[in-house]
Amino acid sequence: MGSTDRLRQITEAVREAGRMGVAELAGLTGASEMTIRRDLEVLADQGVLERYRGGARSLVLRGEEPPFALRAQEGVEAKRRIAAEVAGLIADGESVVLDSGTTCLEVARALAHRRLTVMPLSLHAVNTLTGTPQLTLLVPGGRPRPGELALTGPLTEASLAALRFDTAVIGCCGLTATDGLTAYDLEDAAVKRAAIASARRVLAVAESAKLTRTALAFVAPASALHAVVTDEAAPGDEADALAAAGVTVRKV
Repeated sequence: MGSTDRLRQITEAVREAGRMGVAELAGLTGASEMTIRRDLEVLADQGVLERYRGGARSLVLRGEEPPFALRAQEGVEAKRRIAAEVAGLIADGESVVLDSGTTCLEVARALAHRRLTVMPLSLHAVNTLTGTPQLTLLVPGGRPRPGELALTGPLTEASLAALRFDTAVIGCCGLTATDGLTAYDLEDAAVKRAAIASARRVLAVAESAKLTRTALAFVAPASALHAVVTDEAAPGDEADALAAAGVTVRKV
């Protein structure tokens, strides 16, 4: 098992149980107790859990979004394939509003050096797109969420309301045909709604696991999306249900 997969397994196990000992985690993962201790220090530095002598307890509640630093290490290859597909759907000269999140950050990397006008909704993506000569970068106002650096609040929403984009690329925490697009954070959900309202076309990006989840805050019905780009492991029944709701589902 690679270190990224092991960190994810430890995070999920501690999150589900509330707390677990080093010996239990070593038995679960097949790694040595020394390796588990190092992993717990990494996860503690990321704010995922709190160390105590002989184990750790979770700082991430059920129904709460894992920290950005942890999510950025997960499913990187799938996120890059999704980003490449999205980049292929966007023509030179378009204006694009780009949501926050780790998959949208990969989209930012795929769009760098393109002849586009882009408004990113996170400082991570702003940094990625700064200094690319062909691209016109628009930076909204707003308050960055700690860790995420996603821009939220009335200044962000006002920036979106003042503009009209060709395409919105929207990330999500959950997406189903029944419950629509959902987010963990209420302010983030409000910004996503404003981004959707500002664009002629809406492309959602979602790893396959998100097509089985529903998060706390409702953003929009599935019918508000023109297409969703996901990875090839997306469940067929949910993909079919989204297609029946009028959403084009592209698996990569």
